[in-house]
Amino acid sequence: MNYIRLMRPFDWVKNAFVLLPIVFWLGGEGAAEGTFSSIWWPGFCALLGFCLLASAVYSFNDAVDAEKDRLHPIKRLRPVASGAISPASAMVFGTVLGVCAFGLASLVSVTLAGIFGLYALLQLCYNLGLKHVMLVDVVAVALGFVLRSIAGAYAIDIKLSIWLLLCVFFLCLYLGFIKRFCDLSSAAKAGDSDWKSRAGYDNPLELNLLLGMSFVLSIMMYVTYALSTHAQQIFGARSMGFALLTPLVLIVMHRFYRNASEGRSDSPLVAILSDRIIQLGSVLFALGILACLYVPGVERVLQNLFVN
Repeated sequence: MNYIRLMRPFDWVKNAFVLLPIVFWLGGEGAAEGTFSSIWWPGFCALLGFCLLASAVYSFNDAVDAEKDRLHPIKRLRPVASGAISPASAMVFGTVLGVCAFGLASLVSVTLAGIFGLYALLQLCYNLGLKHVMLVDVVAVALGFVLRSIAGAYAIDIKLSIWLLLCVFFLCLYLGFIKRFCDLSSAAKAGDSDWKSRAGYDNPLELNLLLGMSFVLSIMMYVTYALSTHAQQIFGARSMGFALLTPLVLIVMHRFYRNASEGRSDSPLVAILSDRIIQLGSVLFALGILACLYVPGVERVLQNLFVN
């Protein structure tokens, strides 16, 4: 069970970003081209491979950060920080997971294996020093999610959408700052004066500035994409439905901030699992996107409601 905890399977939901290009492509240009061999099998390999690769990274991170994590009120419960698994064993386990991940990627294409390699290199640079530099650390994390989306596109051999990548980047930039805000708030709530942010996120006002900046950029990029000529060419009037879902995006993103400011959790994922409003808003948003993409007649309804 300790090794399963070390893998953090609940965090695998982050790798859903691998599927984003596939979902939107099938709802637009690839509506009649989705077959098991060309779409679902390589997509599954990319998704599972990234899950294993992410778990390998978690294993290495926990081994390297064990001493620091012992000072944090929540992170000290992790398997390596608590002493349930030794740092050396965590690194061996992470190596095995990494080999399995690259094996799955190689089954699909050399290009996908190369993207996995870029992600591994990014994580290596992150652990060697980027994680100690304010703003650069969160940019590196957001780029990791961008690489997930790129992997999903290359797994099924489709062109990348720059809009999709920008939306993913700014959203994950925001969630990265939320994570830092969670760490700061939970440590303050526990009255733990020994814990300090490794990248220097010790000023709540400065962190709030970064959160506000990334929040606005995330919303702006999403709405701009939904109303862009690019989206209209691919999805037609259905793209206007994406814009109508903006209030749900605002509500969910605000709830992440509220949870972080109160120190309720140490990650956005825990906030999703514990906050009913985030859960309801996320489900409604996902259903709305799927309805816009796949429900027959939605395009005709939107055409009749709005001026093109």
